[in-house]
Amino acid sequence: MDLATLKEYLPFLIPLVIAQYALAITALVHVLRHPHYRFGNKVMWVLIVLFIQFIGPAIYFAFGRGEE
Repeated sequence: MDLATLKEYLPFLIPLVIAQYALAITALVHVLRHPHYRFGNKVMWVLIVLFIQFIGPAIYFAFGRGEE
């Protein structure tokens, strides 16, 4: 990928990167503040949210978040 191609895709990539980090931070804050999960523990969910980019936070909100 050359520089011209990268510049062409930047208007699409920047909002995606910002959304991904916002979702990851939101999920991480939720994991750290709430002690109840459907399955797993806090350490497992922190690792999933941080190391499985893009889908880790979505997996947490869909399957891991426990009852409030």
